[in-house]
Amino acid sequence: MFRMAFTDEHVRGLESAVPIGQVTCRTAFKVRYEESLGKGVHRRQRSVAARLQHLSAEHCVTMSEARRLAVLISFSGAGGVERMVLNLIEGIAARGVAVDLLAIRADSAHLGELPQGVRLLDLGVRHSALAVLPLVRYLRRQRPDALLVAKDRAIRAAALARRLAGWRGRLVGRLGTNLTAALGEHSAVARWLRTAPMRVLYRGVDQIVAVSEGVAEDTRRITGLPARRVVVVRNPVVTPQLADLAAAPSPHPWLDRPGLPVILGAGRLTEQKDFATLLRAFALVQTKRPSRLLILGEGRLRGPLETLAGELGVSGQVALPGFSPNPYAWIARAALFVLSSAWEGSPNVLTEALALGIPAVATDCPSGPRELLAGGRYGPLVAVGDHAGLAAAMLATLDAPLPAATLREAVADYTVEAAAQGYLAALGLVES
Repeated sequence: MFRMAFTDEHVRGLESAVPIGQVTCRTAFKVRYEESLGKGVHRRQRSVAARLQHLSAEHCVTMSEARRLAVLISFSGAGGVERMVLNLIEGIAARGVAVDLLAIRADSAHLGELPQGVRLLDLGVRHSALAVLPLVRYLRRQRPDALLVAKDRAIRAAALARRLAGWRGRLVGRLGTNLTAALGEHSAVARWLRTAPMRVLYRGVDQIVAVSEGVAEDTRRITGLPARRVVVVRNPVVTPQLADLAAAPSPHPWLDRPGLPVILGAGRLTEQKDFATLLRAFALVQTKRPSRLLILGEGRLRGPLETLAGELGVSGQVALPGFSPNPYAWIARAALFVLSSAWEGSPNVLTEALALGIPAVATDCPSGPRELLAGGRYGPLVAVGDHAGLAAAMLATLDAPLPAATLREAVADYTVEAAAQGYLAALGLVES
């Protein structure tokens, strides 16, 4: 049997859905999900369960009435995938679907607060490959109506677990990266080792949800899945909280200086984001338009980027403040947002900038920027790695930015409500 290790402290901070016999209470608190080798439930847990049974009936629904969705994700960092999945879960839970969040690496900063109706279940493993057996046990005992899985390795683990468990619910995977572009610098053997299992295991997945048309096309090409098995649902970037978060106090003194434009970049400091090209472009911009550059994010290339800024003579005009839990307060005060990536899936931070009415320039990388900017209608597209072209686009956009209302039109399909509807349809929990 399974033990849900909770205490009086958890009861006081109820933040999740807790099964008690045949009743699901739509309160909420995190529970740790682990296999119990003993018989029965610990006395303290029985006491807590008894107290929960006295909660008002208006907060409870019978298990037979509640649709239950399981969501499997590896919280491998503080990245965009995790944030988007949690936004999606909030939208789904708001529609009355009970959600079990099955976490690999459940120590993420994103897990501080969960919506009502969401139960956090820590699978107790640190890698997707090790999640197969815990997931088998979960599927055999809990029998959710559907399982949504984010990221390729977790999708493969879920396909194996489904077969071993004999579970007949609907399995849907979410892919957010153009994998061909991401593996471009790898050897042929490494690419084959990554993609060959997808061609086999994805046959056991009912549907793949891609975050952009580019990712969908790439996924069909890699897996050989028919077009009807790979659908596009835009990321749930635009949330009801976005405006409030953007209105937070100014996080940096440069953002308070009128007349001196601040250019913003954001993302992990890795080769994928190609901030070296952004620095070179910014150095050219300085020769014609004094400005400042802020690059949000953290990563192993911090040292080389700081060195490059010094070599370019712009150290005094560039700052790398690190990771921010609220990037929206930075974005909303920038004069220009620049995406310099070598590859993406659907760039969330570019979507967020447009949603906040901030002019943007992006590389025409695979995949997402061309779709978001409608081929250049909502902002210039520049070849990957072309720092001179990027500088020219930055200067032109600073001189003649599009109106905020026009920029917001670009992200009308990127709301939590639209994403929740799309995913629930793919999961078979509502009609499309």
